[in-house]
Amino acid sequence: MQRKRYAPGRTGSTARTAVALALGLGLGAGLTACSAGTPADDIAVDAKAGPAVPVAPPGRYRTLFEPCGAVPQASLKDLLPGAAALPDAERDKAYRGVAAVTYDTDRRVGCTWKADTPDISHRLSLDIERVVSYDAAVSDDDRAQEVYVRKQLAAGIPVPPTAPPTPTGTATGTLSATGAPTTAATPPGRPTTTGTPPASGAPATGTTATGPTPASTGLEPRVLDGLGEVAYIDDVLGTAGANSHQRVVSVVFRTSNVIVTVSYREQTAGSTEAPDSAELQEKARNLARQLAERLEE
Repeated sequence: MQRKRYAPGRTGSTARTAVALALGLGLGAGLTACSAGTPADDIAVDAKAGPAVPVAPPGRYRTLFEPCGAVPQASLKDLLPGAAALPDAERDKAYRGVAAVTYDTDRRVGCTWKADTPDISHRLSLDIERVVSYDAAVSDDDRAQEVYVRKQLAAGIPVPPTAPPTPTGTATGTLSATGAPTTAATPPGRPTTTGTPPASGAPATGTTATGPTPASTGLEPRVLDGLGEVAYIDDVLGTAGANSHQRVVSVVFRTSNVIVTVSYREQTAGSTEAPDSAELQEKARNLARQLAERLEE
């Protein structure tokens, strides 16, 4: 009988081993593929996590314009009439103005101009503040409104109510969450209104602790319409020595998260007449309107 030639790897046991190894490798690859394809949804999620808190929107403005160049020279000539009589070098210096020292020109800037003569002096100052809220639940605009309201109350000008009535007993002059006063605040240093009717039964409206309210001239400190989103004007008359008077008119307005303050002062020397309120208010308001238009550009 002729014997069969031996061929390595052809025995039954060896073949079975090869098949087993192939199956094992194939099974391992399949397991690996299944593991790699496991969906991300299997990752554990904390069931206690609440819904995402909405973030209040940022303000409209991220930067501020250069203040000393924001007032046209034609306006400065009108606001600083005494500069025309100054020598050329001093006149040019008066029109350039002096920038306020601030630590962050994207948050606050300012500029001051002045022109003095022996009989009269004028001073113009500009302050521009960009308000930023560091509370994610309070927008920049709402925070700016709170700052604006505090300025208006400090000037002694009541703020029209914009929030629902507050419970009885709320402190006078406090602010609500929206920045509006919860009750009418009494300006410091001014007579308070008597809320109790007189014995005769006549209403106490218009009466104060010092007597009747003087007739309105239309030039009193007041809220302004048509300037920014909210605005007011303040007018303070004082003395600066014997036979010397000074009047300071301030116009403050807010547009989004920016608050602009225009302060215009006229001081007279050796004159018994006080600076004209109507003239100063008109000039300050005209400049404030120019700046409001600049913000809208």
